[in-house]
Amino acid sequence: MKKIIVSTSTYFIAVTCISLSLLIGNAHAGIRQYSADIQTSQWQLSNASRLQCTLSHQIPRYGEARFSAKASRDLNMEFELDMLRLPDNYSLAEVRSVAPSWQPGVGSRTLANMKLQKQFNPSLPKKVAWTMLNELEQGMSPTFYYNDWYSETDKISVGLSTARFKKAYIAFVSCVGNLLDYSFEDISYTVLNYQSSSDKFTKASQRRMEMIREYLSLDPELELVLVDAYSDSYGGRWSNQQLSERRAAKIRDYFVQNGIEVSRIEAKGHGEKRHISSNDSTLGRAKNRRVVIQMQKP
Repeated sequence: MKKIIVSTSTYFIAVTCISLSLLIGNAHAGIRQYSADIQTSQWQLSNASRLQCTLSHQIPRYGEARFSAKASRDLNMEFELDMLRLPDNYSLAEVRSVAPSWQPGVGSRTLANMKLQKQFNPSLPKKVAWTMLNELEQGMSPTFYYNDWYSETDKISVGLSTARFKKAYIAFVSCVGNLLDYSFEDISYTVLNYQSSSDKFTKASQRRMEMIREYLSLDPELELVLVDAYSDSYGGRWSNQQLSERRAAKIRDYFVQNGIEVSRIEAKGHGEKRHISSNDSTLGRAKNRRVVIQMQKP
């Protein structure tokens, strides 16, 4: 049986040749890496209100990563990667959770694939967004890998830094927990009902009115509030017209008292016009005693 003897110098030469071949291969397929280092990494909470919470992270020379949640009936979340250079074609980016350099030996794992659409910022839905936040909280770095659309041989790596993350994340979670449990769409068109021969709401409409008041006090972007009040056909046409006008004026004054400029409110009383149900039944008359509130944004 023959023995094979490899000298130290021969081994060194072989390893050197392999390393050189890898370097030469990588030279033809470079990876451009974008991420904030420990000195420049910044996470900040913006849009911190009961309507929206946004946690943002600047990525030098690349753009901004944003986690956002909005007021809604259901807990929601979205992640958006705001690129300085938008995608020039359609492709996929692999999203991986990568251990930082100071945690050697910790393996990475794939979280999702993100669609890159031409001339649009890519985004990810709620489940993946929360998973990315959980990974960041545990010290891992969600990282995006995709082929450069301007150079077929190049790849791009975009990482989210864990530096200075936890304090901003705690504030973000607190903000999300304080969001309204309804959205603008839930109240932008609302029908409220009145008690008979009165400008007082039913109990259900009182609760709805409180929701609208709360939203109006929080959203400075509302452009116009339309208030249209109606009556049933009992009590005389003229008196019903006056009653509907009082109803409309009372709501307008209520909104003004809660910080809405009177110039942004249009309030009208329509009396017995535009019935939506028969006045021959108690239920039908209750439906006709109503006010319709519509809100518009720019």
